[in-house]
Amino acid sequence: MSDLWGSKIKYTLFGESHGEAIGITIADLPAGIFLDLEQIRQQMLKRAPQNAVWSTSRKEADDFHILSGLLNGKTTGAALTAVIYNTNQKSLDYVKLNDIPRPGHADLPAFFRYEGNADLRGGGHFSGRLTAPLVFAGNIARQILAAKNIFIGAYIGQIGKINCPETVAIDLKKLQSFSEIVFPVENSDYFEPMVAEIQNARQQGNSVGGMIKCCVLGCKPGIGNPFFDSVESVLAHLLFSIPAVKGVSFGAGFALAGMRGSESNDSFYYTEDGKIQCNSNNLGGIQGGITNGMPIVFHLAVKPTPSIALRQQSINLATRENCSLEIIGRHDPCIVPRMLPVVEAVTAMGILELI
Repeated sequence: MSDLWGSKIKYTLFGESHGEAIGITIADLPAGIFLDLEQIRQQMLKRAPQNAVWSTSRKEADDFHILSGLLNGKTTGAALTAVIYNTNQKSLDYVKLNDIPRPGHADLPAFFRYEGNADLRGGGHFSGRLTAPLVFAGNIARQILAAKNIFIGAYIGQIGKINCPETVAIDLKKLQSFSEIVFPVENSDYFEPMVAEIQNARQQGNSVGGMIKCCVLGCKPGIGNPFFDSVESVLAHLLFSIPAVKGVSFGAGFALAGMRGSESNDSFYYTEDGKIQCNSNNLGGIQGGITNGMPIVFHLAVKPTPSIALRQQSINLATRENCSLEIIGRHDPCIVPRMLPVVEAVTAMGILELI
């Protein structure tokens, strides 16, 4: 399996959802970086299941244990390895799925790719559970970026059919600080309808997806490369590695297809202090694969959670017959809220790689 990413700082992801532990090894971190472990724990709590309508009932503390690479709170220069032990598995819920692939999951392609040998209990190595070590690693990158005044914020723009216009129609030209891009949806008129949308899906044994918007502030112009190592291609590579992400668009995204050049072009001007700015940000802060100094902005389309209680059509790989499937177990009716810290984490990994 392809578990290694990065050319400057190298990340190796390991473990399965129902194995003993999951974790990550980070190689080539500079020595002497102080890590705020409490900040990392707070971000991991945001990703962990909560007592909320959108969360699975599986309870995992997501408490990480650092095995190497850290001494007296600072990186040593050796590979930093952290593990997160699994403590609340119910593997018997997945026994019958050994032969019956779940629609929407990786079961069927994994069966062919690994010739029936992959551990698919709870999704195995394909599970969203593996995003926990990504949040750990990404927040190390995030702390390094914060020291360079680069900040990242992700928030919910849509749940099911409920849109939150205040996060979609944000005036990026007026952004001055990180706090301005983190909209507390809980205090908006759209929070209750979003919760109701999730609750309705859960009661029906179904699930919903949504849309996440993310901004990166503080990147200087000139970061990135054209073609293969563009800012878009590096970030999209990581963002599509998050389970359930099926679409990534930058700036105005697919709306650009319906614009004229006079509408889509981000015109330039000098500020009073001599800085170059754009009058709009339709290109999401990136031109020719390189940052132009405006906030980097992108949207993610998140598919509905594939594990649902409704009866679905499938096949039995052992008997080679058509069959129906009813999935039991503990599953999120919507994973969008728990994905916010994951999106921020992998974005930090990508930006750190670029700079």
